[in-house]
Amino acid sequence: MATAHNAAPQSAARSPLVFDVSRLGRRPGAMRTISQSVASPARIGLDLIAIEPGAPLDLDLRLESVSEGVLVSGTVHAATRGECSRCLEPVSGEVEIALTELFAYPESLTESTTEDDEVGHVVDHCVNLEQPIVDAVGLALPFAPLCTPDCPGLCPQCGVPLATAEPGHGHEQIDPRWAKLAGLLPPDGSEASPS
Repeated sequence: MATAHNAAPQSAARSPLVFDVSRLGRRPGAMRTISQSVASPARIGLDLIAIEPGAPLDLDLRLESVSEGVLVSGTVHAATRGECSRCLEPVSGEVEIALTELFAYPESLTESTTEDDEVGHVVDHCVNLEQPIVDAVGLALPFAPLCTPDCPGLCPQCGVPLATAEPGHGHEQIDPRWAKLAGLLPPDGSEASPS
């Protein structure tokens, strides 16, 4: 019967962003390269724009054994999808991030002298790149994506996208302070003749 401790690494190993580093053997200078495309295990990004679950992540990485752990460096490239922050139209693009992340070996000086969230850890001879990729993509994507740099947005009165509205689109608004006086005008808008 498997214990909870043994079951966790097996489920983590199913993630396409978990890589076995046992072949590096804690020999400083030993290196392994990874050039492959894997499916994104989850939505990665911000509220308005992200890498969709299952979208290809193109990895071009180098895993190198150093005295205190495994240094992962390289790039991750993926397509993004979302919506314009002004007009809510669909937008698509690409994001490329550069990774440089140290994963400390168990019982190394680096592991014992850093906080858990300051450095990654080699767990059961594996490194999990998901959180470093999530963090880097979140910083690389625009907080307010736009379909075009000069997107005029939506009409505040009716919600029509102004980019596709007819020229001169607008709504006549009466200042609420004068609304009562507007009610005194005849319905056709002409001025009443003085009596």
